Amino acid sequence: MQEHLADNFILKLIHEEMREKAFGREMCTRFPPEPNGYLHIGSAYAIHTNYTIARKFDGKFHLRFDDTNPLKEDIKYVNAIIEDIQWLGYDPGEHIYYGSDYSNEIYNAAITLIKRGKAYVCDLTPEEVTAYRGTLTEPGIDSPYRNRTIEENLELLVKMKNGEFPTSSKVLRAKIDMRSSNLNLRDPVIYRIIHAEHYRTGDDWCIYPMYDFAHPIQDAIEGITYSLCSIEFKDHRPLYEWVLNELEIPEPPRQREFGRLNLTGVVTSKRFLRQLVEGGYVDGWDDPRLPTLRGLRRRGFTPESIRTFIEEIGSIRTQSTVDISLLDHCLRQDLKEKTVTVMAVLQPLKVVITNYPEDAVEMLWIENNSENEALGKREVPFSKTIYIEREDFMEVPSKGFHRLSLHAEVRLKGAYFIRCEEIIRDHASGEITELRCTYDPETKSGSGFTGRKVKGTIHWVSSEQAVKADIHLYEKLLLDQEVPKDSEDWMKLINPNSMVTINEVLMEPYIQKAHPEQKFQFLRHGYFSLEAKSSDRLEFNRVVPLKDAWSKKEK
Repeated sequence: MQEHLADNFILKLIHEEMREKAFGREMCTRFPPEPNGYLHIGSAYAIHTNYTIARKFDGKFHLRFDDTNPLKEDIKYVNAIIEDIQWLGYDPGEHIYYGSDYSNEIYNAAITLIKRGKAYVCDLTPEEVTAYRGTLTEPGIDSPYRNRTIEENLELLVKMKNGEFPTSSKVLRAKIDMRSSNLNLRDPVIYRIIHAEHYRTGDDWCIYPMYDFAHPIQDAIEGITYSLCSIEFKDHRPLYEWVLNELEIPEPPRQREFGRLNLTGVVTSKRFLRQLVEGGYVDGWDDPRLPTLRGLRRRGFTPESIRTFIEEIGSIRTQSTVDISLLDHCLRQDLKEKTVTVMAVLQPLKVVITNYPEDAVEMLWIENNSENEALGKREVPFSKTIYIEREDFMEVPSKGFHRLSLHAEVRLKGAYFIRCEEIIRDHASGEITELRCTYDPETKSGSGFTGRKVKGTIHWVSSEQAVKADIHLYEKLLLDQEVPKDSEDWMKLINPNSMVTINEVLMEPYIQKAHPEQKFQFLRHGYFSLEAKSSDRLEFNRVVPLKDAWSKKEK
């Protein structure tokens, strides 16, 4: 092990314990998602922490589904989680497990606790259990069923397992301390009755363990060394350790916590995400405005950029909020030398080059990426009629405007100088509908022409060969930077301009070669990804604009 690993507070702690030979087995970590929803960027942080620590110590990384609540779980979530983790680059390989596979072992552990006088069957209603629990300032009250005999508790648990009692009529509770300052130790419920079919085990069981009970047992069965979880589980650690101690697990796994990741203006609460999806405020769990991994992927984020983002954050000790612009910055850095830069005209203005041959089509070679020659060049058609961006023309240019204006010249990217000679307007509205220009054939790009200079270069698309596409421009989903604490009225919180669609965008024909999820830089407009759900018509999602807010903050 290298000493520099101690720089990270979790690694430092683990490194010290490993030097003391805490375990006689290899390092093994796990990520235990519930299959009742989709992973998000916060999940990626937890996955990264567990996966990379296992790798640093030449150990194993497990993906284990915490599927102990049949009311919410579904195989579609299981498949999606596996796919998302593999896409991120944290593939667990053959080490994919299910908590439900350990049902017998967990049940036997409950039997063991009862026989040792450490668990009892309780008939209090859920509301009564909560009332008896006490508060942070007041101790709890013992359940009237706390002193049942071991024989009675064993008999009742068997009847619970055999389906002889209705849902929620009885629970099994750990017998710890109703006066503990830690509410999690006040005789927590460890088994409950749920009459519902499980997506894997069917109706084999009608009692299911609580996460705090099942989790340490599952870790012990799999030989997990470190249960690395987010900071909200810190108060649960004494219960985790209590279960392992009472079951006399040798070399028990150790729970250690890291900070919880939040992003400015981004909802990562699974409850809030569900409200957005089920309320129809967004287009499903993979909506490109959501921080779910499915949404980020559909929008166009790369796994490399997400991994870099997490590495840039580093290990955090407490709950922290990170500026979302860092994630955008990481994507720009990842894509800037990987993508082909193409020309797309979002708001077209027609330009007729009056002195260009009527039916001529000239193929021009244009570099694919100015920062990476290895990506080569492509041919782009040039003709008498082209389209430029409407914002690239100003009849009377303002100070600092270096694009096209009346009686002035500008260079067309990879082509020629053109000069605007005449403006054509719509008679009714007065709107400019066409520009009449001339070109100078001696100014062809790459010709070495140095006779005169122009201050601006603009992009364009040849009219006859232009390909039409729709593009979606995304901004932050929420109006405020802070994550909402109350979601009663999402319409007041959602940015109405979080998605703007522009139809009939004109693009150079090269774009027809695009495949789903392929990334491009649209010259001056940003990075775009071909929509995976695109059908007959090309659709592109803008992942991020070119302007890098994070870089400005860093300077």
